[in-house]
Amino acid sequence: MAQRILGMILAGGQGTRLAPLTSRRSKPAVPFGSKFRIIDFALNNFINSGIYSIYVLTQFKAQSLTEHIQRGWRFGTFLADYFITLVPAQMYRFEELGPVWYRGTADAIYQNLHLVENHKADHVAIFSGDHIYKMNVAHMQEMHESQRADITIAAYPVPVAEASRFGIMQVDGRGRVTDFQEKPKEGAKTIPERPDMALASMGNYIFRRQVLQDLLEIDAQNKDSQHDFGKNILPKALKDGYHIQTYDFTRNPIPGRSTPNTYWRDVGTLQAYHEASMDLVSVNPEFDLYNPDWPLRTANEYSPPAKFVHESGDRVGRALNSLVAGGCIISGGVVRESILFRWVRVNSYSEVLRSVIFEGVDIGRHSQIKNAIIDKEVRVPPNTKIGHDLEQDKARGFTVTENGIVVVPKGYKFG
Repeated sequence: MAQRILGMILAGGQGTRLAPLTSRRSKPAVPFGSKFRIIDFALNNFINSGIYSIYVLTQFKAQSLTEHIQRGWRFGTFLADYFITLVPAQMYRFEELGPVWYRGTADAIYQNLHLVENHKADHVAIFSGDHIYKMNVAHMQEMHESQRADITIAAYPVPVAEASRFGIMQVDGRGRVTDFQEKPKEGAKTIPERPDMALASMGNYIFRRQVLQDLLEIDAQNKDSQHDFGKNILPKALKDGYHIQTYDFTRNPIPGRSTPNTYWRDVGTLQAYHEASMDLVSVNPEFDLYNPDWPLRTANEYSPPAKFVHESGDRVGRALNSLVAGGCIISGGVVRESILFRWVRVNSYSEVLRSVIFEGVDIGRHSQIKNAIIDKEVRVPPNTKIGHDLEQDKARGFTVTENGIVVVPKGYKFG
């Protein structure tokens, strides 16, 4: 008989390094790719992989995320095992733990173990809700079952210089984990045949249900634990002799794609978010939004078609190497290598270059926008320059990254 699998998405991240984009929303709720939210990619990975029983665990600034999922991610009411259910932090174990919210990634699952027990799944897939990637989870599950693993971790090679951001693993010839270092500041162990690379955990796991329950129950009683999968659960499981298997993400097959599946981005910083956005506008993007065999769903938000108007001299409405959502009007301006969400207006003689413009932004005439991220509902006055004089941008109170990306917060009012 087919093994039952329950999906759980950790979507409570604060995303402090993405501020001000996360000043009013959680990281998984941040818009991405002209019409999506970051959470959509984890949800699509589960749905496209045949996992239809999904809990989404939320915590910080969850209203925007809650509205998005309630509006766009629902199954029919007569399918008992087909659901996407939001699970806010609710101190379910108040009598045991007292008035505490989720104390770590593992504690988030522990405080909701009743959901796992009620579902009676054979395995639990615990995935992050704030990465950009495609993954056929069914292929990972098949390997997990065939290897009779207790825990399977999706793995991805990263440069040694970036090892401090990840859990780093050593494996034997069959891919079984023999050593685990959580975010080593130095001395990260490399892949034997690739001394410049380390094998990183993607933070995506499949557990045998009973193994997950046992490990979490023990961890919850440890007052010295940070109740985190990478810091506590996985090292403990390895020490206790559990079979922890790695799954090579680069071998993950995606229908409709003939080349290896290697695109995985943690858009945890403004720079990383901007770079991942710019990846989408290249002529042949590695991360393809247009693969009909791996559909990318999101909330349906009705809007008229995008419109490009005026063709007279320098007053020509056009967009080049860009993504433009419905409801946008490019009125005599030019958009290059940029991403526009719904209801953006770019007025005459303005230029938007290598920028991400969120919903409802109005770019005034003769404005020049470069290397910027402009959050929702901002009206940019005529003749405004953003991204051209970084000192001036800082003086306005905008966030400016080390690489010169300028971020205008939601609803900003120009003086």
